[in-house]
Amino acid sequence: MGLILSAAAVQAAERFPPPQFETDYQMPTLTTPPPRAAVWEFVDVGVLAAALGLASWLTLRKRSRRGIAALSVFSLLYFGFWRQGCICSVGSLGNVVLSLFDSSYVLPLTAAAFFLLPIFFTLFFGRVFCGSVCPLGAIQDWVVFRPLSVPAWLETTLRLGAWLYLAAAVLFAAVGAGLLICRYDPFVAFFRLGFNTPLWLLGLLFLGVGVFIARPYCRFVCPYGLLLRQAGRLSFWHVRITPDECIQCRLCEDACPFGAIQPPTAPWPESMRPAERRRLVFLFGLLLVLMSLGGWLGYRVHAGLAAAHPTAELARQVRLRQAGLIAEPTDALRAFDVSGRTLQSLWTQEADVFRRFAWGGLLAGVFVGFVAGVKLIQMSIHFKRTDYEADRAGCLACGRCFAFCPRHRIWETGKPTDSGETS
Repeated sequence: MGLILSAAAVQAAERFPPPQFETDYQMPTLTTPPPRAAVWEFVDVGVLAAALGLASWLTLRKRSRRGIAALSVFSLLYFGFWRQGCICSVGSLGNVVLSLFDSSYVLPLTAAAFFLLPIFFTLFFGRVFCGSVCPLGAIQDWVVFRPLSVPAWLETTLRLGAWLYLAAAVLFAAVGAGLLICRYDPFVAFFRLGFNTPLWLLGLLFLGVGVFIARPYCRFVCPYGLLLRQAGRLSFWHVRITPDECIQCRLCEDACPFGAIQPPTAPWPESMRPAERRRLVFLFGLLLVLMSLGGWLGYRVHAGLAAAHPTAELARQVRLRQAGLIAEPTDALRAFDVSGRTLQSLWTQEADVFRRFAWGGLLAGVFVGFVAGVKLIQMSIHFKRTDYEADRAGCLACGRCFAFCPRHRIWETGKPTDSGETS
């Protein structure tokens, strides 16, 4: 069964057989790692499940920052450098979307498992995948030396870029224009030790920023992280700063480099509530405006986005050749010449690509406008908290805050404090 699934996955990766050229043209070599034996695919899934289980135990039961850090090193070496970042849970998002919109693409079992397992564990144990299993997060975690605090309003604003990236990645995968998340993975050049200069520069940029702004890719770019944020809100168990009671010593207040520690809230004056209700009414109206504006902008840019589709690019090159602006045929034109496709079919397919991008751009814009409006509404709602708590959505389960809590030190050592308290 495993061999059949692997064969289907390989066939799905190359949906059309390469044309037989009569010239000396050679198909370009693949830039992705070659398919592995079926048994190793199941080993990868097993290692992922075991790592997630161990991460959950280390985070919630053992409460060990050292254990979490050691597991992140293992994940970086195995899923990053050994597996060369493929397949990863972050990139599997594109595979899942492609399988939903393209009936000819068979979703590999490994990709489905890598997509679903972290979400499943997050629903029960919080974002343990981000804290110690994700290789993209691990490589950033080891450069956090002088983290600066990012204001909550600025972090929320910057995260809109991740929502925009998610919408674009889903759109491109749905219309068959490519898997953006895999194409622009900032650390894949490190993992594969390749010579893709733009990706090396992009990865170095993220690591350089990560010295001062902890995990910038995870917090402001990663589209899969957005799914885990929403799953984290519903988590049954989650990270607690203290193992028992919060004594509000404020020692943990600045312990988190990701800004995921929420302080107690002050009582909200009764006199302010009428004004807050009027503000919420205004923001709900603004939500509709932002959705309409986002949909309009998404539709307006659909032509530029569609130009990235292989069919649209081929049609552009054919027109340039007809106009005499291309002297030497490109690889795509050579392939078109021997494929048997007619010009009429090419124009029809190009029109279909633009139509799908028009509708997709409209829906993606509405979605991003909806998210922006909801964020404004959330920032205007005041939640009551009496203790210092780890934000379920924003906490990356790294365990850094544990050592700052005196109740944790009592729990860890079993020794009383100077005041005679015991755990």
